Amino acid sequence: MNDIRPIRATSGTNQEGASAHNRRVMIDALRLNGPLSRADLARATQLTKQAVSNIIDELERDGFVVPLEAVRKGRGQPSTPYRLVPEGAFAIGLQIDRHLTRAVAVDLVGTVLVRSEANLPPDDPAGGVRVILGLIEGIRTELSRISAQSEKRLVGLGVAMPGPFGLAEFGDNKWMMPAWQKFPLLETLAAGTGLEVGLQNDAAACATAERLVGAAHGVDHAVCLYVGYGIGAGLILNGELYRGGNGNAGEIGMALLSPRGADGTVLEHRASLASLYQHLDLDPSDAGIYEHVDALAMAGDPELLAWVDAAAQDLRWSVQLIETLFDPQTVILTSGAPEALARLILQAMHPLLQSIAARPDRTLPRLQLGITDPWSIALGAASEPISRAFDPRFSAILKNRVGAG
Repeated sequence: MNDIRPIRATSGTNQEGASAHNRRVMIDALRLNGPLSRADLARATQLTKQAVSNIIDELERDGFVVPLEAVRKGRGQPSTPYRLVPEGAFAIGLQIDRHLTRAVAVDLVGTVLVRSEANLPPDDPAGGVRVILGLIEGIRTELSRISAQSEKRLVGLGVAMPGPFGLAEFGDNKWMMPAWQKFPLLETLAAGTGLEVGLQNDAAACATAERLVGAAHGVDHAVCLYVGYGIGAGLILNGELYRGGNGNAGEIGMALLSPRGADGTVLEHRASLASLYQHLDLDPSDAGIYEHVDALAMAGDPELLAWVDAAAQDLRWSVQLIETLFDPQTVILTSGAPEALARLILQAMHPLLQSIAARPDRTLPRLQLGITDPWSIALGAASEPISRAFDPRFSAILKNRVGAG
């Protein structure tokens, strides 16, 4: 009896000149499914067996895949599965927030190998960048102790910080970190590290992390509702992160008004962690704030629960808008908040969402909890260079076709 399991993969193309895309397709299939044989890869990616064999040989030679012990399925010939080599690539991710910065190094499959954090001087990007460059240098030193090939296989630096980016109408709004927005950050980091640098907002970074190692892994259409110091939505459409023309896709926190009352308050000022800190009269720069909020959530503090109940109404409403606009398979609540608080928010949202009947053909939860970790944004930032280097991009194929025509 044959053991044929469903395999998730993006289709490759047998068109001439598409080898780079097909390499990405093969790596993505192995990341989604784990070890696969050449026959499995050919069946899943719709590539010819010869194309798969050529690419596997190339990936093995370049240090991205390694063969495992041959296995026999039924009466057929034994087959050799291949798996990704985690040390095949590394990336560094950087979170820049209002009061601190976090940096992590990950491998090809998204495992965090090194991490470090430091306080940032308030509203001083020039001084902050000096702190950041020192942090990144320390991360690279630690990474080199783990792998002698780390510098050679370092594919880039991903940066995540609050958005939206480049919108003049927000002016000097303190929530937007205006001094950092005006600073030549990417150019300074690229010059200081010698790495290719990419930027995304916090919500997009969380969605990137969910796609690589979290609840959106292998999901074609998902929206990650990020509840942090601000609020945003990371959009995964057709299996790819959708960034928009200027990296501002999903910036709902400052765009949507709260449905509570008629005072014109934006969603971010009602249901973000910043609003919680204001409600509880907490200093967001306090080094122990995460542990303090975690303790309040675990104890069921009445003031915290009152905020949760009110914020859940706004967040439930935002989920309904997200579903109307994007029709995702699932909405994933992701946050840098303690898991105990995130679960309270999720529980408060669920009864409110039951007013709309569930689809009978739904295979994923309408709303589910994703990564809740203060390091999730840095992880997503590190996942971005991995995604940029190895994820399939149909846009590149379309450009090739236009150019060929």
